[in-house]
Amino acid sequence: MTAAARPVLIVAEQLDAAADMVVDQLNRRDVPVIRFDAATFPQQLTLSAGHASAEPGWTGVLDDGRRTTRLEDVRAVYWRRPGRSTIADTVPKPYAAWAQNQADAALLNLLAALPGVRWINNPHHDRIAAHKPQQLTVATRCGLRVPRSLITNDPAAARAFAKQVDAPLICKPVLGGRLPVDEGRALMVATHHVNPEEFDDSIRSTAHYFQETIGKAYEVRLVAVDDQVFGGTLHTTSEQACTDWRTDYEHIEYGTTPVPDHILHSVRRFLAYYGIVFGAFDFAVTPDDEWVFFENNPAGTWAWVENRTGLPIAAAHAEYLQGGTE
Repeated sequence: MTAAARPVLIVAEQLDAAADMVVDQLNRRDVPVIRFDAATFPQQLTLSAGHASAEPGWTGVLDDGRRTTRLEDVRAVYWRRPGRSTIADTVPKPYAAWAQNQADAALLNLLAALPGVRWINNPHHDRIAAHKPQQLTVATRCGLRVPRSLITNDPAAARAFAKQVDAPLICKPVLGGRLPVDEGRALMVATHHVNPEEFDDSIRSTAHYFQETIGKAYEVRLVAVDDQVFGGTLHTTSEQACTDWRTDYEHIEYGTTPVPDHILHSVRRFLAYYGIVFGAFDFAVTPDDEWVFFENNPAGTWAWVENRTGLPIAAAHAEYLQGGTE
């Protein structure tokens, strides 16, 4: 198979705007695309892969019932928040979780073992890159300013931190995700301001992630795709949005900004440290024009940035996934 005919695998949920935009850009470049959700394996998606001692890697077939591709022909994988494998209801409950883990591991690890395949991003690297406490350490080593932070379940330590900072504090989750409320509904645990005078023994109930509040002229969702970096700005017009813009989209004004050279250099070092090529970075820009790193989501959303600003982020994804044509 010629390099130009080798397909890109898009592994994402069916309703995913970012995946749709990347597929469109690859189609414009006449790059073959095979798209599926990992949740369709093993009930709708068929996988057969073998490895012989003389072969450099696994060979075999992926078949979704409409299209078939050979594993050895895959040029790149865009792993975009797919669902987990779905096991048939006929599998008894004591074995269903085991079967799901087997299916998840088989699909991901076989794809990860393919030689010479480009990834955005390899999930094995994503898992490590998503750890917020380590991110602050890496960001500092890469030359980025970060907020003074404390993770604790000790009320006395929290009070001492508040006294040391002597400025407003926020509390945020150590781990992202949503809190199940009831059937079909989930609650996002947002960043919120805290009053140190109210710190009590409830802090002992779990780990709490406290940070100093950073004064903001505006915020930046910085999207990096390989060497290309895009700065989308968020100017918030309510206190709620200023604290966590995800809680009040009606009070956000969007725009773009050039990314300073020293931030570009640090972001690229950060990505290289983790062995990833994509990141959705959150920065605050202070009234003194200093960029302060909050966190990076290695599987973060970006379709809204392109839709609001016109920044060519999907095209950057397609360019990387396409790779060389020879």
